[in-house]
Amino acid sequence: MIKVNMFNNISLDGYFTDASSDMSWAHAGGDDVEMGEFTRDNAQGGAALIFGRVTYEMMAAFWPTPIAAQMMPEVAKGMNAARKYVFSHNLKSAGWTNTVILDDDPAREVARLKKEGGDKALTILGSGSIVKQLTAAGLIDDYQFMLNPVILGAGRTLFDGLPGRPSLSLENNRTFNNGKVFLHYRR
Repeated sequence: MIKVNMFNNISLDGYFTDASSDMSWAHAGGDDVEMGEFTRDNAQGGAALIFGRVTYEMMAAFWPTPIAAQMMPEVAKGMNAARKYVFSHNLKSAGWTNTVILDDDPAREVARLKKEGGDKALTILGSGSIVKQLTAAGLIDDYQFMLNPVILGAGRTLFDGLPGRPSLSLENNRTFNNGKVFLHYRR
């Protein structure tokens, strides 16, 4: 059975978006060379990507562009080549290559994808409501957070209202010169 991972940037006070649903704060410190190498290596992982519609539309508006290819060529190549699953009841067609639109229950679909095993792994990027639903269903194997040295004061959390208390163990961590800390937990 293939693994399901999630990756999200979070603030010191636990938000993945600010009160206006903005995530631009997560791009601060992008000139850190070590962090750039880390990001490039992660983009080469070969996992299929899972998105909710909002995150998908944000990613699809950037990664296929010439600006993305110029700014981060290896990451853009990986993002564009990856198979992408987007959960949406409203999206009827997708312009980003290798995209599959799923309009069923995320927990049911991801459980099916895990069993089918056609992908190397599945990685959820952003997509807070998907993360919460899949956490509640016990379907996420690895949680990866980039802790950003910023306090937002308000915003959206990933796990607000989550039933139960899933227990995680720290798999590894890494601190970058820009003050960000990568945290990898396993369920």
